[in-house]
Amino acid sequence: MAPPLLHLQGTTLTFGGAPIIENAELAVGAGDRVALVGRNGSGKSTLLKIAAGIIEADGGVRFVQPGATIRYLPQEPDFTGWDDVGAYVAGGLAPGDEAYRADRLIAELGLDPAMSTVSLSGGEARRAALARTLAPAPDILLLDEPTNHLDLPAIEWLEAELKGMRCALVLISHDRRFLESLSRATIWLDRGATRRIEEGFGAFEAWRDAFFEQEESDRHKLSRKIAAEEHWVRYGVTARRKRNVRRLGELHDMRKQLREQRRAVGQVKLAATEGETSGKLVVEADCVSKSYGGAPIVRDFSIRIARGDRIGIVGPNGAGKTTLINMLTGALTPDSGVVTLGANVEMVTLDQRRESLDPTWTLAEAMTGGRGDMVVIGGESRHVAGYMKDFLFAPEQMRTPIIALSGGERGRLMLARALAKPSNLLVLDEPTNDLDLETLDLLQELLADYAGTLLLISHDRDFLDRVVASTIVFEGEGRWREYAGGYSDMVAQRGYGVSALGAETTPRAKAPGRDKSAEPAKEKKRRLSFKEKHALETLPARIAALEAEIATLQKAMDDPALFTRDPSRFDELTRAMTKAQLALNAAEEEWLTLEMLREEIEG
Repeated sequence: MAPPLLHLQGTTLTFGGAPIIENAELAVGAGDRVALVGRNGSGKSTLLKIAAGIIEADGGVRFVQPGATIRYLPQEPDFTGWDDVGAYVAGGLAPGDEAYRADRLIAELGLDPAMSTVSLSGGEARRAALARTLAPAPDILLLDEPTNHLDLPAIEWLEAELKGMRCALVLISHDRRFLESLSRATIWLDRGATRRIEEGFGAFEAWRDAFFEQEESDRHKLSRKIAAEEHWVRYGVTARRKRNVRRLGELHDMRKQLREQRRAVGQVKLAATEGETSGKLVVEADCVSKSYGGAPIVRDFSIRIARGDRIGIVGPNGAGKTTLINMLTGALTPDSGVVTLGANVEMVTLDQRRESLDPTWTLAEAMTGGRGDMVVIGGESRHVAGYMKDFLFAPEQMRTPIIALSGGERGRLMLARALAKPSNLLVLDEPTNDLDLETLDLLQELLADYAGTLLLISHDRDFLDRVVASTIVFEGEGRWREYAGGYSDMVAQRGYGVSALGAETTPRAKAPGRDKSAEPAKEKKRRLSFKEKHALETLPARIAALEAEIATLQKAMDDPALFTRDPSRFDELTRAMTKAQLALNAAEEEWLTLEMLREEIEG
């Protein structure tokens, strides 16, 4: 086996007396595709900076193969000293690197090399940083949240570009679909330590949950053993003094072990404060249009949104998603057409840029508006420190100015503010920005249980698939259309995903909801192939068999003593469970796609 190109061993780092990273390891071989995952604040970005040689660890060994090249993409690129995009990207090239790659990447990412770096938007800055990082074609790419601020066309372009590169990758991202597509191994940074599985991110969450269950079982056993020893110390028969001293020493050691265990960071406790029930009709838009400088942003768009609907809005950056949602909610008046809001609508909005946050506020002031230390949640008064604890903020952070919070902390704060207000219409503009995967899971569960209506703008394909029931997509030249289902369902019906702004789309097979004038005059009727018919007939039986297999495996894994008695068997069952679950997900997805195709053809 070839030695790794990059190897961190025994890495430790302490900030302010508190250990951030303890005895962590990161090994990257040629062609590896590694997802680096963990909660916000767990030290992922710090570990990546140590790997890149930007930060020096307090302890441990960093080894890089002689001649191996490493390129690092930070979350916040630094343009200091660079006047334009072309010079900034070219500045990342080393002697011997191919300059044409820099020019190609600038063009493919839709950038002008003469653009001033001072005037770049968040998305443009991210694309410029990607071009600078990818242009040298290094041996190892270290990418920290590469999809931040990117729209869907740019995310899908980046995914395809990275798949075609031969270099090793280490990825930090909150985009599940991106991680699942690119990773072949996963490193979990938890409580300062790293654990690795030689499987992609798709297998990680089942493995992590099994680890937590076993850890909790071991903790429970240790607590019971301590209780038994304490009973012996109090009431046991006094025999040999040496034996008593030894057992008492062992009891002290067990107490210390339990006391010093670093437990997993708690989960955010998300709960929306629901208002009174709205009317059955929440929003009705009739032929609304909006233009800026003669350019159509929304053209003749109509929709009826009923109570309980969950609608996603997708499109490239600059297409007008926020303009559309502002018109639908009454915040912006259309140039023509009518928008009617239903009766008793209580709306809460989470804006994309966190603009409602004054950076001079403290955490407590942001929640209370500077009026005391109490907040009203669901009609009951709670101390702000207690409520913010539900969102993983420590009491000592209450006087922390917002400007000092990380992106993930600001995201949790915005959620806390939005969910504290009574509502029956939630309007969420990029709510997933900077949130870790666990918080995204909980936000998804909250939205699934939310009794009101949801309007959601997002570039997160997985989150859209899990949350929305219909998707409004930008069709070009101010035209927007609604498709049933999430993002993947929209792609299946439309024939392709979101195109970059200004890009020409290739004529494709007719899909529901498309402009009939854009279709060919005559087209051959689509039929199910023999293979598709056979799959539709056999998939239900396969799905049932997989469900039965998963139930059998789960029953075996429910044995609390299994891990201690037979760790290899536990690992074998975990791998089998992950494989079966992935197979079940694939079979269900295939059946749903074929069933939708059958209904489209027959209907």
